[in-house]
Amino acid sequence: MVDDAPLSAGELLDVVDEHDRVVGQARRGDVYARRLRHRCAFVLVRNAAGEIFVHRRTERKLVFPSLYDMFVGGVVGAGESYDEAARREAEEELGVPGLPDPTPLFTFLYETPEHTWWSAVYEVRCDGPVDPQATEVAWHAFLSEEELDRRLTEWDWVPDGLAAYRRLLAWRREEPRPDR
Repeated sequence: MVDDAPLSAGELLDVVDEHDRVVGQARRGDVYARRLRHRCAFVLVRNAAGEIFVHRRTERKLVFPSLYDMFVGGVVGAGESYDEAARREAEEELGVPGLPDPTPLFTFLYETPEHTWWSAVYEVRCDGPVDPQATEVAWHAFLSEEELDRRLTEWDWVPDGLAAYRRLLAWRREEPRPDR
């Protein structure tokens, strides 16, 4: 018998306010159903060639099933830090234990009429082979930035990941460099 229920609906999450302070806890399914603000970690994964890990989510994902994403990551569990969630999610989704700690880049509030969460964006390098979690990842590949840019208008992307990627590109353009 195959269980077709969405994944992780019972997971306990911290609920946060507009300043990212914890104000309570709720089950993941309730958080989405009641549009409660919570926390998510986004990790951009690059290989030794600088290519970006891109994947299509499985159809059983609770939010944004079957859409493409250029980040691994997910919700921050109750009592968990963004850093802990970023590392846990990256290792789980990539199937690669012992990754280096993802580098934190920036945070932003993602809000739509349907969803609201504080988002922490990270980057990590993964030089070895990946073995993505079959319950999370239906397809995957490492793409060059140019190939990813071409696919942005061709594929259906998770809206929060697309927003985070656009913010990352803008952040990179504005990031102070020693040669400026």
